Amino acid sequence: MTDEPTFPEFERELLRKGITARALADPHCDDCHRSPLIGERIYRYEGGRVVCELCRDRRRERPIEAKLVYGSEHGHAVRIFDRRLAA
Repeated sequence: MTDEPTFPEFERELLRKGITARALADPHCDDCHRSPLIGERIYRYEGGRVVCELCRDRRRERPIEAKLVYGSEHGHAVRIFDRRLAA
């Protein structure tokens, strides 16, 4: 046996912190409390309430804003431009 330290508690704590931070940053529905899926729309209403597509039909008022839910990689993808067409 070696005396190398193992850090399962440390690893679990890092994983918990990462999951908690991501959960707080992701949008969630104020009615059903679920996180909308990537590609689903969320709707913002007066007073700052956010509602998913599934709960939108329960409301009579019109939303102020509708936004598409993007994945975490949105904005970080590599884009290839063909510069031959620009000339």
